[in-house]
Amino acid sequence: METNYRGDHFLRTDYDNWEPLTVSNIVDLFTDLPITWCLAGGWALDLHLGKQSRQHSDIDVIILRDEQESSYDFLSREWKLYKAQDGVLMPWVQGEFLTDTTDVWVSKNSDSPWAFQVMLVDTFENNWIYRREKSVKKPVNEIIVRTNDGIPYLRSEIQLLYKGGSSKVREKDFHDLQTMLPILTSQEKAWLSQSLQQQFPEGHLWISYLQKDNKEKEIRGAKKC
Repeated sequence: METNYRGDHFLRTDYDNWEPLTVSNIVDLFTDLPITWCLAGGWALDLHLGKQSRQHSDIDVIILRDEQESSYDFLSREWKLYKAQDGVLMPWVQGEFLTDTTDVWVSKNSDSPWAFQVMLVDTFENNWIYRREKSVKKPVNEIIVRTNDGIPYLRSEIQLLYKGGSSKVREKDFHDLQTMLPILTSQEKAWLSQSLQQQFPEGHLWISYLQKDNKEKEIRGAKKC
């Protein structure tokens, strides 16, 4: 429900009011939209894992910031879009280009629960740019992988970077790291560790954890030899 009013816009602060769409719902909705998109968040990790590892209270979709106008035109036909700004959720209005906003929350109408969240990512010269540390980047065509059924999702090491690089790392984020470590390749773990070091040159708990995991694997490998 809409709870506040600012200028010409109602604001929403019901952050826990979720009835998320399913992965299948998201695929059906976005398949015909001619943009680059993929599932993100915990569901992206579970798609890579091949099974659901925990409960998910929401569902996230990534789009490119440069393609937001097409996304808005398509989604606003049947959904109401709110930009996360200044600690509140404010309607995203037609013709407004979001230059700094990274999160858009979506519901059927102003009174209905949240259905999914759209995350806008920055790009430059065909590279995805990590907004929190812009020296971290990857070619856009390398940040998305697909399931055997063709469902696009964000690469696990990038999703874990978003989780570990947050100003508030939650218990479920560390759970996700522990869950994914056994199936991440050495290259993926090295990239995650290096990216965290670039963002946190003073150190980060996850860097130590990744280094410890790598040493333990080296020891196990040496024993097998």
